[in-house]
Amino acid sequence: MTNEFNPAFLQTPAMLSALTALYGEAKLSEQTARYQKVLDAYAQTYGSESVQLFSAPGRTEIGGNHTDHNHGKVLTGSIDLDTIAAAAKTEENVITLRSEGYERQYSINLDQLEINAEDDGTAGLIRGIVAGFAEQGYRTGGFRAYVSSSVYSASGLSSSASFEMLICTILSEFYNEGSLNAVQIGRIGKYAENKFWNKPSGLLDQIACAHGGLISIDFENPDEPVIEPVTYRFDQDGYALVIVNTGGNHADLTEDYAAVPREMFAVAELLGTEFCRGTSADGLYARLPEIREKAGDRAVLRALHFFEENDRVDGMLEALRREDLQAFLPLITESGNSSWKWLQNVYRPEATRGQEVAIALAITERYIKRLGAGACRVHGGGFAGVILAVLPQDAVGAYQDLIQRTLGTESLEIRVRAHGAVCLDRVK
Repeated sequence: MTNEFNPAFLQTPAMLSALTALYGEAKLSEQTARYQKVLDAYAQTYGSESVQLFSAPGRTEIGGNHTDHNHGKVLTGSIDLDTIAAAAKTEENVITLRSEGYERQYSINLDQLEINAEDDGTAGLIRGIVAGFAEQGYRTGGFRAYVSSSVYSASGLSSSASFEMLICTILSEFYNEGSLNAVQIGRIGKYAENKFWNKPSGLLDQIACAHGGLISIDFENPDEPVIEPVTYRFDQDGYALVIVNTGGNHADLTEDYAAVPREMFAVAELLGTEFCRGTSADGLYARLPEIREKAGDRAVLRALHFFEENDRVDGMLEALRREDLQAFLPLITESGNSSWKWLQNVYRPEATRGQEVAIALAITERYIKRLGAGACRVHGGGFAGVILAVLPQDAVGAYQDLIQRTLGTESLEIRVRAHGAVCLDRVK
């Protein structure tokens, strides 16, 4: 359904049904106003014309911290924070894009798809996505879009992957009959991020944002990852997922991220393979002195984290399949401790004063200990950004007050949403 800028467009049964499916009845009024604001901004920017609406969620990473790049296993889910757009197909072979809160208007000529040193991250990602579509034999073309996002930028909720999956979904809908699936657009987003933005990401973020729902992903064969939906809902046991903005951000941490897979690769290579998934802790122990000397102790610890974290994801899945939250929560704590002590991605090695994630975890661990229920862990890439807490719903308010009082930062209760990146016309 396209909007001819009828004021009642968002009140049609189809749109109300789509918005309710994405956000729930409790947020229907808030989200209707949000989309209306985007429609109005589109009209002010480009003029009144027919548009379609799109949404791509951020993601939460529950288990499998820093394992996807070494063909590991993860437990992840799309969330109810998202990047949305009003967009219209054009005859001109140019993508024009404006984002709420930013003055710059992007104009990407699709006849020029080579890497451009003058591109910033946004332009590079758009150009890289179109190049990825073309390289895979999919059709491309121009469009105009006005974008707004509720996903914290540079925080570990995958704002970049959310944006990538939004652009991919628009191109899929306008030029490929909406035929590309989550893995296909996920690969294109990863390609754009790796090649056109120099970010050494795996594929977790893109697939989680594209697919929707709580899912496990096994990347043993990253060309054909095995995705399994998980039907468990935390609210059925009276628990909630809470994301805490610790005050730091991910903007200048590329080298810290890159060092994690690089050091795991170094251990794998010494064990005769390319990725840690093809090795084992026993194999590492058998040659431990040599590998410590050649790869370094941090690389060894990071590889050990990989082995344990992979097994932990299996345990998490088994617990959730049994709907056994009390077996699941200790595994979150173990994952967090492994990330902090073995993977070492809670703060930068040179950081002595600015350790925002560590402070937030310390405050949260003390709260959980006194409460006698819950779990927490560093979230996503780490080093800065956000943490995840799994708490009883009736304790969330007091916890948020504690975070505001001690850190002065925002914390949000998030929910896993069923739909991934989507044109709202296709939401049922």
